[in-house]
Amino acid sequence: MKNINTLILALFGLVVFQACEGPEGPQGVQGPEGEPGINIVSEVFEVEVDFNAANNYSEIFQFDPVIVDSDVVLSFVLWEVDGETPIWRAMPQTAYFQEGGILVYNYDFTSSDFSIFLDGNLDLSTLSADWTDNQVFRVVVLPGDFASTNARIDLTDYDAVTKLLGLTDEDFKRIELK
Repeated sequence: MKNINTLILALFGLVVFQACEGPEGPQGVQGPEGEPGINIVSEVFEVEVDFNAANNYSEIFQFDPVIVDSDVVLSFVLWEVDGETPIWRAMPQTAYFQEGGILVYNYDFTSSDFSIFLDGNLDLSTLSADWTDNQVFRVVVLPGDFASTNARIDLTDYDAVTKLLGLTDEDFKRIELK
């Protein structure tokens, strides 16, 4: 009998408390506005270069408009394609040849331009077209204030950089020499 009374009391409590519904209470005071989020606006480019003796194994591209002095420029070379997946490597990128030669794809930049060039301890004129012709590079201009956010990111990791900045392949606009 004691168990039945306890069961009935428990069922009654469930029904009563499930049915409790009333008007919503007063709204609290709006809290202070939070810190502003990170707004990263970067410029991105894709360029194709044919390295040869006529261009001294380098090409210079102009920023239009010029970038801010505190901005950082990252460059990636299309190293290979695995099936349909492009493999991008951060520059400078070094290739070692069995004969002992070293080839370096490198770059530099100012606020008004960036240069992509070949360097190394070998005669660049002896390189096959695989190393010199139709070389594709992606360039990312990272705003200087991005560095002040102390974001922990490997800037040599193409996928991490593009993911953080929300970039897709369509964002990289092909630019030509002027």
